[in-house]
Order: sequence, then structure tokens, then C-alpha cells
Amino acid sequence: MNRSAASLILLALLSRPALAQNQPAENPARSLPAAPQLSQDQIRALIRVVADKDIENDKKQNDYTYIQREEEHKLDADGKVKSSESRTSEIMVLYGEQVRRLIAKDDKPLSEKDAAKEEEKIRKLTDKRKNENEEQRRKRLETDEKDREDARNFVGEVADAYNFRLIGTENLDGRETYVIEAEPRPDFRPHLKDAKILPKFRFRAWIDQAESQWVKLDAECIDTVSVGWFLARIHKGSRLLIDQTRVNDEVWLPRHVAVKVDVRVALLKNFNLEADVTYRDYKKFRTDTKIVPVGELQQQH
Repeated sequence: MNRSAASLILLALLSRPALAQNQPAENPARSLPAAPQLSQDQIRALIRVVADKDIENDKKQNDYTYIQREEEHKLDADGKVKSSESRTSEIMVLYGEQVRRLIAKDDKPLSEKDAAKEEEKIRKLTDKRKNENEEQRRKRLETDEKDREDARNFVGEVADAYNFRLIGTENLDGRETYVIEAEPRPDFRPHLKDAKILPKFRFRAWIDQAESQWVKLDAECIDTVSVGWFLARIHKGSRLLIDQTRVNDEVWLPRHVAVKVDVRVALLKNFNLEADVTYRDYKKFRTDTKIVPVGELQQQH
């Protein structure tokens, strides 16, 4: 198991790129009453709209570069930090897709050897895309579309898996949001394999009233979850908090992710971790932007 895998399992489960079905003809958020009173059907319809918005937003995210810093804390049996490390990466746009380049460990620049490895990784990716033929491109795009379709199918399960309750409204960064709680339905029967994990989680979501876009998510594991061939087991009490921010009045981008996860992999000992991820320096990618080695960037400064 590589170093951030345990802390990212919960994130991978709960923050699928998009959860969507076909969007209703009319956005129900526009006709919601001012008072926090919504039926189950209204909330489920709203969640499907939010999911479709998230698919649209996900496509726009590939237009942006940014800096991502991950800080990981390993905890002892008493929940106290016994070791910490951080990794800072530059997220770039390469042939229409985002790629990650590690630029610092523990807030120190990479060694020449590690920096050279990152440059080689970027070179290989660049060559792969540059030399891609039409058949390879077609298959890649078909895979992307299948992923989006899987997400659209998954949202139906999300909307049906929970009893929802609008508990109020809250102003976040000057924007009015609906605050919705979701508790697993005891009678839920999943149709998709991936949806079997849904009853293992409950969550609270903040949804922007004007944009019908989720702004914040606080999710908690309420029962042990088994994941994948290696039988990773995420334990009760693991938690995920994500919040997003509006950038350039056109796209929602992540601002902060906090994960606390207790996971056992196969027959190995438990990994008790806390991870904190921050995002900064968002810049819209220009087609004339040149990808240069980290060394050149450092010389320019």
C-alpha cells in the first residue's frame, strides 16, 4: 500500500467525479419556498440537479492549474500524532487533462534526483499524448464518456439510498446555501455494485441556492466498509470534510479537504491517519502556456 493510499480511500469512495441522472426540465431550486420546508421528492430532485451541475463543473476544472498541498499525520492508538509529512504538487493541464507534478516534500524543494524523476514522468505523459493516434484517442474518449455515464447511473442510487431533511440555510462566503442531512434508508436495495457502500455512510451537504452546486460536504462512516481485492476495511468513525469555492464566477474548485480514517489492509495492522489537503493559486490554463522544468521555474525566481 503506497503512502497516501489509506487516507485517500474514503475520499475516493465519497467524492466520485459526479453523481448524475438526466436533469429535470426545470431546476427545482428556483421554485423552492424561502422557508426551509422541502419534501423528500423535492430534495431528491434537487440532488439530481446538483449532480448534473457537478458533471458540467468537472469539465471546467480541467481548464485550471493550481498548487495542492497534502499534509498527513499518522496517529497512535490514543489518537495522538506520532509522525507527519507533507507533499506539495503542481497540477498542470496536459493535452486537455490535469496531471500532477510533485514539487516539494515537507515544504522543501525536491532533490535533483527526485525532480528529475518528476520531469521524466511529465515527458513520458507528453510523448504519449503527442503520439496518440485517432484510434487511441477514440478509446480514451469513450472511456471518459463511460465514466460519466456510470456517474449518472450512480446518482439514482444516491438519491434513493437516503432519507433527506432540510435542516436550514447558512451563509457561506456571502452565498446562501441549503443545509441538507442524509441518513441511510433501512429499506434501501442497491441496483449497482458500487452503491452497496451507501448505507455505510451518512452525510450533511451545503448546496448553493443560486448555482444548485454543492459547496460543502461532511460525511461519516457509520459501519465497517470492505473495499477491493485487498480487503481494505474502513472502520466506523472515519470522516471526510470537503469544501469548494467559486472561482472567476464560472467554476467551483476545491479549497480544503480534511480526512480522518481508520483502515486495515488485508492482515496488516491498522492505519490510523489524518490528512489535510489545501488548494491555492488557481490560474486558468492558456493554450499558449509552456510546460517548463521545475529547475527553470526556480531560476526565474
